[in-house]
Amino acid sequence: MNGLFKNRHLPHDPVWPVQVSMVVAIVLQLTLPDKFSGHTRYVLPAVEALLLALLSFTTPKERIFKSVSRRINVLLLIALTSAGNAYSLWVITKQLLSGVHLSDGRALILASINIFLTNIIIFGLWYWEMDGGGPGERQHIQKYEQDFLFPQHHNEDYKHPDWKPTFLDYLYVAATNAMTFGPADTKPLSRRAKMLMLLQSTISLVVVALVAARAVGILN
Repeated sequence: MNGLFKNRHLPHDPVWPVQVSMVVAIVLQLTLPDKFSGHTRYVLPAVEALLLALLSFTTPKERIFKSVSRRINVLLLIALTSAGNAYSLWVITKQLLSGVHLSDGRALILASINIFLTNIIIFGLWYWEMDGGGPGERQHIQKYEQDFLFPQHHNEDYKHPDWKPTFLDYLYVAATNAMTFGPADTKPLSRRAKMLMLLQSTISLVVVALVAARAVGILN
């Protein structure tokens, strides 16, 4: 009983930042030019919007939650968004490497920004759902059992010893990793966290070094 009472006072990981970020990702996918979206411009975002709406029903209302239906819902949502973004990047990269003449530098720059920002949201979601088994499990484990070591965990005298990361913290990790091609103040502890960060950095490098650089070359 005491343990249950204590759990009610653990930090809350709200769902609304996830929902807002996913709305942004869906809008970004809808604004991607047709020639880079490969006939998925409306179908995939529609499915994602449906899964996002279902998230409000599959997420338990308790502050500390663990739900199989919510986890399946979220993983499907992240996987579909990841697949759509990866496909768009593959289409652009294939066109660039196959010698297809692309004369619209502005469209390429907008597409690279679009994919880059969507990539940050996607990996922020992956980190959030992976670290320590997800939001529900993460509330009950020790800080050093997590996949990421945040700055707050370095300082044992931190004034909030029960501090737990929320989605916004993982979104920040994804943003810094995408922009610096490596971890900043938050360090990956597990191999799966390292591999995910490596994958994100690689995608970001392709977007910046290949797509954006080619777009700038066309404009010049």
